[in-house]
Amino acid sequence: MSSIKKLVESGHLSSFVPPQYVFQTSDDGDQCIFSEEEEQKIPIINFSMLTSSNSDQRSKAIQDIASACLEWGLFMVINHGVPETVREDMVKGSTGFFDMSEEEKREFAGNNLFDPIRCGTSFNVKLDKVLLWRDYLKVHVHPHFAAPHKPAGFSETLQEYTERTRALARELLKAISKSLGLEENYIIKAMEIDRGSELFVLNLYPPCPQPEVTMGLPPHTDHGLLTILLTNEVRGLQVQHNGKWVPINPLSNAFIVIIGDHMEILTNGIYKSAIHKAMVNNKTTRISIGTAHGPALDTVVKAAPELVDSENRPLLYRGITYREYLKLQQANTLDRKFCLQQIRI
Repeated sequence: MSSIKKLVESGHLSSFVPPQYVFQTSDDGDQCIFSEEEEQKIPIINFSMLTSSNSDQRSKAIQDIASACLEWGLFMVINHGVPETVREDMVKGSTGFFDMSEEEKREFAGNNLFDPIRCGTSFNVKLDKVLLWRDYLKVHVHPHFAAPHKPAGFSETLQEYTERTRALARELLKAISKSLGLEENYIIKAMEIDRGSELFVLNLYPPCPQPEVTMGLPPHTDHGLLTILLTNEVRGLQVQHNGKWVPINPLSNAFIVIIGDHMEILTNGIYKSAIHKAMVNNKTTRISIGTAHGPALDTVVKAAPELVDSENRPLLYRGITYREYLKLQQANTLDRKFCLQQIRI
């Protein structure tokens, strides 16, 4: 199937999009209202405080992370130590990948969920009732690193970027463990992060003549423990908060961190995965670069025993391997917390 980028650049689009891309109001069941007022309240975590030698600063940063996870399931991270050149090179490299010809990109199409590299459009074209205004590249970069060998230099850029964000994720997981009253390395050990799965997801959302009737990604949650997101600073991400859709205005030099389903399972619902969606616009291309950090594929993810209380906080979800959960998600269309609901006790 041809990419959205090819469709947009073909010159065949008028002021209307093809009907297979049109979402009816009822298609995503969206009853939330849009609110820009909430945008100013999105939590911002100063990562330098988290790694400070000052214990008071570290404690304050951990408290801030706890509040962000409890209230939003999402936060922005500043002063994270990932150099600007690394981030800029990743955005440029991502643009370069999608600028390749359809034939060149087809070499990386992939056929199966666990293929090291997969390139395509929408989410699952075999199941999607309405196609998404989105092209993607998905690469498994840990525990075994893979990368497209084109364009020139992309593999090296991807390796450095994912190593940097992996180190960032590791420190955030330590802080989240402590925020829950657990030992600092609890999540790292329980989820076997040293051999954990890291999926690099590159999304391209080209300009759309009818952004009001199309969708980049519908309301959904991410698999994994957390996703670290970088964008080309074009707006489009929205998060659901207190019954409202809140636009995320990405700060320059910041990462967006999104709590995933497996953090909700592990914390027995204390920290909930964030429902979010990607909107498109009619003026410019939006790029988002996500790294989904999860357990090892054969790790059974279940609630930490310390966070379960039969009387006050009963077990919410049955244990499931990360591999089986990924299969469950891929076998269904993206729909809010559908997958979590399937394993709820």
